[in-house]
Amino acid sequence: MKVCYFTATGNSLYVAKRIGGDRLSVPQLMKQDSIELQDDAVGIVCPVYGGEMPKMVRRFLKKAQIRTDFFFFIYTYGMNASAAKYHAAQAAKDAGIRLGYVASIKMVDNYLPGFEIRNQIETAGEKHIEEQIAAVRGDIEARKTCIPAAGLLQKIAMTLIHGTLGRAVLKDTAARAYMVNENCIRCGVCARVCPAGNIVVTDRVTFGDQCEDCYACVHNCPKNAIHLQHEKSAARFRNEHIALQEIMDANHCMRASSEKVSG
Repeated sequence: MKVCYFTATGNSLYVAKRIGGDRLSVPQLMKQDSIELQDDAVGIVCPVYGGEMPKMVRRFLKKAQIRTDFFFFIYTYGMNASAAKYHAAQAAKDAGIRLGYVASIKMVDNYLPGFEIRNQIETAGEKHIEEQIAAVRGDIEARKTCIPAAGLLQKIAMTLIHGTLGRAVLKDTAARAYMVNENCIRCGVCARVCPAGNIVVTDRVTFGDQCEDCYACVHNCPKNAIHLQHEKSAARFRNEHIALQEIMDANHCMRASSEKVSG
């Protein structure tokens, strides 16, 4: 079994590790000229952003050649999985892949414009995360079929969320509004955790126009030096079971520019 994952603050990586199989980082796979995956089961684990999958995961589905008898899609989310399951089914269909199973797991939400992170962390136990993961893992092991059928209301929600919320929240230029304060020591961690290679650190931190809106740079900064204009929390989050090095290994994408990082 192969499990492809996209992670920013560790939730999806943790779920991928608990599911088992061979883990493959989507950002690392996307650096390849071509992607061919074949196994008895192949799945994707990723967060919900703007009501659907991350932009890079959508591009991954279009690029990858996936051959399997059982294709599954697992979302991690904090507030509302919304129409994400229906988007997964449609995206798989568009990519010519027969989806066998899709589920979502409620975890700590890292969306700073919407949540006080300390409260998210303190109430994580109420979400029964381990029980959710165990149930999903059992379904996958049993090759359970579970595909959502989108009715009229779901199709309307998909259109509204993807067309309105998605465009408002998921902007390629979003990181240009991030603020880097005097705590920054230019260690380069932000560049190493960015799945899009959107950050260059020299004598300053520079953000490009390929932002995935994942907040990996914001939450993983060791000095809490990166901030959003309208964040509701100064606290930061990384899944307690995931080390910073694991996220850097999953996401780091060397640029052809004169990037200088240390640490």
